[in-house]
Amino acid sequence: MSRNTSLSFRVVEGRDLPSKDVSGSSDPYCLIKVDNEVVARTATVWRSLNPFWGEEFTLHLPLGFHHLAFYVLDEDTIGHDDIIGKISLSKEAIAADPRGVEGWINLSRVDPDEEVQGEIHLAVHLLEEPQGKKLRCHVIEARDLAPRDISGTSDPFARLFYGNQSVETAVIKKTRFPHWDEVLELELWGEEAVGAHLRLEVWDWDLVGRNDFLGQVEFTPEVLQHSPPNGWFRLLPFPRPEEDAGGRLGALRLKVKLVEDRVLPSVCYQPLLDLLAESILGSAEEGAPTPLTMLEEVSSPDSLQDVATNLQDVATNLVKIFLGRGLAVPLLDHLNLREVTRTTDPNTLFRSNSLASKAMEQFMKVVGMPYLHAVLKPIVTRIFEEKKYIELDPCKMELTRTRRISFKGSQSEEHVRASSLELLTGYLQETLEAIVGSTGLCPPVMRAAFKHLYQRVQDQFPEPEHEDVKYVAVSGFLFLRFFAPAILTPKLFNLRDQHADPQTGRSLLLLAKAVQSIGNMGQQLGAGKEQWMTPLHPTLLRGTAQVKDFLDQLVDVDPESGEEVQPRVLVPPSVTLKEGYLFKRKAEGVSLITRFTFKKRYFWLSGEALSYSKSPDWTVRSSIPVRRICAVERVDDNAFQQPYTMQVVTLDGEGQLKTLYLQCKNVNELNQWLSALRKASLSNECLLPACHPGAFRGHRWTCCLQADRTVQGCSRTHSAVTLGDWSDPLDPDAEAQTVYRQLLLGREMLRKKYLEVSDVEQEQGQSQRADEGEARSPPSQAEVVAARLLDVVRDLERAHQAFEQQEAGEVAGHSPSTA
Repeated sequence: MSRNTSLSFRVVEGRDLPSKDVSGSSDPYCLIKVDNEVVARTATVWRSLNPFWGEEFTLHLPLGFHHLAFYVLDEDTIGHDDIIGKISLSKEAIAADPRGVEGWINLSRVDPDEEVQGEIHLAVHLLEEPQGKKLRCHVIEARDLAPRDISGTSDPFARLFYGNQSVETAVIKKTRFPHWDEVLELELWGEEAVGAHLRLEVWDWDLVGRNDFLGQVEFTPEVLQHSPPNGWFRLLPFPRPEEDAGGRLGALRLKVKLVEDRVLPSVCYQPLLDLLAESILGSAEEGAPTPLTMLEEVSSPDSLQDVATNLQDVATNLVKIFLGRGLAVPLLDHLNLREVTRTTDPNTLFRSNSLASKAMEQFMKVVGMPYLHAVLKPIVTRIFEEKKYIELDPCKMELTRTRRISFKGSQSEEHVRASSLELLTGYLQETLEAIVGSTGLCPPVMRAAFKHLYQRVQDQFPEPEHEDVKYVAVSGFLFLRFFAPAILTPKLFNLRDQHADPQTGRSLLLLAKAVQSIGNMGQQLGAGKEQWMTPLHPTLLRGTAQVKDFLDQLVDVDPESGEEVQPRVLVPPSVTLKEGYLFKRKAEGVSLITRFTFKKRYFWLSGEALSYSKSPDWTVRSSIPVRRICAVERVDDNAFQQPYTMQVVTLDGEGQLKTLYLQCKNVNELNQWLSALRKASLSNECLLPACHPGAFRGHRWTCCLQADRTVQGCSRTHSAVTLGDWSDPLDPDAEAQTVYRQLLLGREMLRKKYLEVSDVEQEQGQSQRADEGEARSPPSQAEVVAARLLDVVRDLERAHQAFEQQEAGEVAGHSPSTA
């Protein structure tokens, strides 16, 4: 059994941000920190006080966390970025509601005294001696302190307070990992001998100006008397309530959800998975309730917004579960058949937030993202690079901008429209050519799913006037929910690292509208308010004919072929998980570090090896076996005076530790490489519990200043902290646990709807009928299915309780941990 902590957060948008530039605007972006470590960065939205990001992240944190913070900054090309404000959420605040935190939250000012991080190692004793009482505090070391100096380090010292007395440690220069190993003693007299609070503060010493606060810990007299502190303790800010700026700094719309769960052994989930599989493999009557339909019912609360959210989560879980069993196509066919048969008006087909529509959407993302990139990335890249001005709407046309096109001054509206039409038509034709020529690139499992959908719709609506419905059903998913959204917001589909600037964004919007119109098979052309799109209609109608031929070819496949897809293992040995240019440097070499000691190399990561060479087409490669990776960690900026650097610690053939330093181009790329390498090496037996976040230079570690190169690391490693994304391997146990939790929340609803009485009432009723000799009428199929589903949920609940009792017994059998 394992613990699974998943933190999901979405930075939706900001509003009413203050201006930080002379232009009267700002270039805002968000940094997201977990316990003061940057885990993600949104793209910059240029020249906006009301930015839209829409970026989602999932972080797996087996070790837990304390705080999640969102910092809004204004990007400056020269000098440091300006901090606008922040939002800080405690773990308790996020976990208070199972649905998480969602909505607009005002930004707060950033107080340096509250920007603390790190831990301190203490051992405190209250001694009884003939001369009187004495307090002895062994200040051993600290780790991961906040950098307060321009060098990226601090000059920390600790100050102990007890009653009216105080005493300090020595100052240790230029480190965030100080090792004091000092014993501070205080004689206790009068009221101090009875009991007082003990407070230890950590400060950064400055030669000029005031010292900077680094954090504190405080212990009550009761704690000191009954369980004197001995171990690592998290540093906390000064206790003052955080107040927002009353909207003067603007606000962010966020969505944050925390899921903490125990994942049981696989055998515990087998009955649930088998029961769900019966829904699609069994011979239930048409329209009869199944475990899947009941799961959909309990995933649909009253709020429409919650409906979409819960259904999306459940749909993702189901798609991954059935992909792992090689049954994704039958699952989608089962859901789509139910949706199609209960639809009487073809114009409303798949228009609602149903489990079928959400499952198809998530299925395309899980299976089809490489296909999407192969088709759309070239045209999206071209639009970003060319930065052409395109506008067909006369209400939005800015004629002064056309001076970039012509040196003769502003052009006429007619000339701008003709130029824009030519450019947009060219982009659209290139996009269509890429799509209609991509039949061979589309994954077989996707083609098989579309084949079933195509056939089900054709069988339901065979009339000649509904000839196009089968095409609209398939293109509604492929074009309207896959291709068009990716064109509109390429950053959210990993097609680009940055959001588009306003001009490029408008070009992408117009292209996405055109692709949507083609995906609708031209049914709504001329029906809306956007009559200025009329000049594009001939191209759209020609594209519609092309797309019909393409869809006919796409579904011309053996419908059983998709079932042969092999489930993804933890990390496929031969599949490239990530690749790209990085700057590398081995730990061995000269102590004088310059920017030229980092060499640019192209890296590939697979389940077997981390390989690199001078360029992608270079035939000679160096390789590091993945099984020998012991740690993958960040490196402090001050180690090489270089940001975004990580280290890969490996074990060589002689059992010696070797370190490879790799520099990335930004914090997101750093986090992606950290996550990919950790996923590949997660099951290695040689993983280290600690490592040095600095480098060994000048005969000592830059982090903790230790002179012994082989000394144990001064910082914990984070081997299981990873980012979640569409390329993650399938984990049926974790997915089944999420489905179980959803069924557990909806258990009472199922009882009331299908069994009409609670378990206690049911038992009492059965006893009464037995006493009176009455015969009970045979249960309906719905009652049988609901009863079986609830039995499985009850068994899983008991399994969880048994493991919790076992854990409690193991904890009780050991002495309390001091760390």
